[in-house]
This record gives sequence, C-alpha cells and structure tokens, in this order.
Amino acid sequence: MDYNKIIAPAAAAMRPSGIRKFFDIAAEMKDCISLGVGEPDFKTPWRIRDAGIKCLEKGKTTYTANAGLKELRQEISGYMQRRFGLQYDPVNEMLVTVGGSEAIDMCIRSLVQPGDEVIIPEPCFVCYQPITTLTGGVPVSVPLKAENEFRLTAEELQAAITPRTKLLVLPFPCNPTGAVMEKEHLEEIAQVLRGTDIMVLSDEIYCELTYGENRHVSIASLPGMAERTIVVNGFSKAFAMTGWRLGFACGPAPIIKVMTKLHQNCIMCAPTTSQYAAVVAMRECDEEVERMRQEYDMRRRLVLKRLAEMGLDCFEPRGAFYVFPSVASSGMTSEEFCEKLLYSHRVAVVPGTAFGDSGEGFVRISYAYSVRHLSEALDRMEAFLKEIRAQQA
Repeated sequence: MDYNKIIAPAAAAMRPSGIRKFFDIAAEMKDCISLGVGEPDFKTPWRIRDAGIKCLEKGKTTYTANAGLKELRQEISGYMQRRFGLQYDPVNEMLVTVGGSEAIDMCIRSLVQPGDEVIIPEPCFVCYQPITTLTGGVPVSVPLKAENEFRLTAEELQAAITPRTKLLVLPFPCNPTGAVMEKEHLEEIAQVLRGTDIMVLSDEIYCELTYGENRHVSIASLPGMAERTIVVNGFSKAFAMTGWRLGFACGPAPIIKVMTKLHQNCIMCAPTTSQYAAVVAMRECDEEVERMRQEYDMRRRLVLKRLAEMGLDCFEPRGAFYVFPSVASSGMTSEEFCEKLLYSHRVAVVPGTAFGDSGEGFVRISYAYSVRHLSEALDRMEAFLKEIRAQQA
C-alpha cells in the first residue's frame, strides 16, 4: 500500500518540532545538560496537587460540562478581572481546554477558512503556522527585529494586512524571544485594527512571568478590542502544571460557542482531576506564582550576565523564561552552533530557526532550570566559544 497517496498532504508536509529534535537527542546522550525545553523545574504547588488527590479520593472521575467545571470558570473569571482588568461571563465567554495549545487550535479552526490569511509575528512558538495550514489558511510571517526588542510594530502590521487578512496572532510575552508588548505598543497595534474585521488571537500563556516595573497588559483590555480578541491562557507555565494539560480561552460569546462545539466533538472535556486542582490554583496560589516569578527573574539576570561575559549579544528579555542571544559572531548558522555545542560539550539549546526563518543567527536558551544546572551549562558553553574563537584566530 502506498501511504504517500493516502496521508493528507497538509499533514504530511507539517514539519516536526525543532524543539523536540534537540531534546530527544539530548535525552539519549550521557552527561548532557539540556536548556532546550520550556518546562518549569518547580513541582506543582502542594495545595494544587492535594486538591487533585482529594478529587480522586472522592471519586470525582466523571466527565465535566464540555466548557469546563462551572466552579473553575467562575474562578477564572475572577482571576482575569483582578489580575488584568478583563471581564468575562463564565457561562458564555469562556472555554476550558486541554492546555493552551488546544485553545489555539480551536480558535484558529473556528475562524480561518481556506484562503484566509493569518498574520504571525516570528520568531514565535511552533504551532501557529501548521494549524493555520491544516485549516487551508495562509500563514503570513512578519519577521520581528532585535533592534525593536522583537516587538511587533504598527508599521510592520499595517504592511502585512491585505483584503484576505482574517486573524492576527499576538504571542506576547513571547516564546522564544522573551519579548513583551507594553501598553503603548499594544495601543498602536489596536489603532491599526480598529475599524477592520480582523480578529486577534492573544496568546498570553506567559502573562504572569514578566519582569521590570510594568506587568502584563492584555490587548483585550484596550478600548474596542475585547470584541475582536480571543485571549488564550493556561496553567502550565505560571502554576508549574505542564503535565496537567489545562488551558482556557476567553472571548466574544459567538466565537466561544463555536469553539466549544469543536471541543465537544474532538475532546469532550478537559481532564476532570486537573480542573478541580485548577480551582485551587486560581483561588489560593497567587503567592506561589509570585515566588516562582522572582526565582525566574534571578535566573534571567544570571544568564544575561554570563552571556555578556562570553561576548554574545542578547537584548534583555522581559517576559517568559527564555533568552534569545545572537550567535552570528561564531560564524556558524543557528543549526550548526547547536549541533556542535551538543556533540562537543553536551549542552542542548534550540536553534532560532525552529521558531521561523527569522530566527536564523539566534538560539533559544531556557532558564526554567536550577542555578546549578544553568551554571554548569553556561560554563560548558563558554568553553565551547573559547575553542571556536581560538580556531578562528
């Protein structure tokens, strides 16, 4: 049987994740230190785990409502109000999903028809482009620039808009760059969009992990933007709940209704145990989130200091838990740099090209690891660079 004739072309053409490629190699390599995966090294806070355990002990193992536990949606509604000034009806404007990734998938599939264009600022997380392609949509990449701190500018957005533009993906704080959009920059983006029919998918999974004086602002909080914005968020990053697979989407009721129908047919409901645990996360764990944020900030400053001492240019990221240094001075492509570092000094980082062509010349380093882990990896990286520069001299 010729499976090449049977498998859907769009699915066959999908690229495997460049993040997982290096992670998988590192996992099989003795004495390798990985800085490649964006997963908190913290355990899920105990009170959240305890809520999950008690849920199981009480036999709460049935399906929930398709949109999620009513109690959880009410807690999410309160959280969005107190943290970001956003008001959502927990009954009609909210959907609990299997991770933020499902929320992204449901949003794009609910909005994008064949031929519709989706503007995707790059470098960015890997899933937006393939999901768009699977719907028959057309990804329109907008390369972001280090000199603009990898922010999307109003001019770049305006230049990318055509009569076919249906959706803008706004992935800030950004994986892989750590870039954030301040309120004044979001207002410039909003001004371009007002008066159009262009929707916004605002991926805010790293919203709790910002550093500096200004905390995260959602574009949905700006005048006239809630009606055209679907906010995607979740529990994986801020609450260290990656394996619990729980996210949510908030937005206009007509769109959430369609997303819920898709979710109902494809998934049924998010994991019940995770939902009961997330009620406690929303209700009781602000202090734990802040403690983890402060620890990430300390690690962020440590990594930036070490990179500067190595002579690698890197703008200061103010969100998520990644740095995105330039490795152009090494004379190697991003892929070459990562491969040679991995095989010669047993350190895994991710080439910037895993996040789009505009990531060439950069690598992503995650600092969601212990200080000991980071320090040893950075020592090895420094030794690697010294060897490379000695060979070039």
